[in-house]
Amino acid sequence: MQYLDFAGIFISFIVLLFSLTVHEMAHAWTADRLGDPTARLLGRVSLNPIVHADPIGTVLFPLISLVSGAMLIGWAKPVPVNLRFLRHPRRDYMIVAAAGPVSNLILAVFAAVVLAIVPISPQTVGESNVSVPVATLLTRMVNLNVLLAVFNMLPIPPLDGGNVLSGLLPPNLAEVFNKIRPYGFLLLYALILSNGFSYIVIPPARFILSWLL
Repeated sequence: MQYLDFAGIFISFIVLLFSLTVHEMAHAWTADRLGDPTARLLGRVSLNPIVHADPIGTVLFPLISLVSGAMLIGWAKPVPVNLRFLRHPRRDYMIVAAAGPVSNLILAVFAAVVLAIVPISPQTVGESNVSVPVATLLTRMVNLNVLLAVFNMLPIPPLDGGNVLSGLLPPNLAEVFNKIRPYGFLLLYALILSNGFSYIVIPPARFILSWLL
């Protein structure tokens, strides 16, 4: 019978839930600052995970991944953005899209700094040691947020990277590029199932982690 690390599963789930919450709140807050109150009126400018959680993407899939040992997959409810309220629609939507991954990188850097300055004592059998679980939580926060940032910046709509690239391209090229949007999830599934994730996401994530850990 396979041994399940319930403490590790719990820590990873809490870290993922918090990271996804910050990610979506960053989208909502940035959109509100740029003139679109849609997300704020829906209560999405909040660190309350309930308003951002998707039952399948935030709870079911992550728990299945953690218990089975498969690659961790998770997402939250997308933040609605009304382009009509943005002062500079193409530019501002690109900034809103980039806010999510940037928030994950900020979390990763913060966790890495705390990890570097907090003294970690060796684990001794039979003695309580708070620093070890704290170090585990911080390490997973660094790793997971770097992965979330890199993955979300892949130039595939509807990921944030696809929306950023759409805003950077000239309007005529952006129009052509956006035609692949309905097939974005199929491309992502193909990427994951073909092991392309290991070649496209892992190397840049490892490079960033080499500077943080």
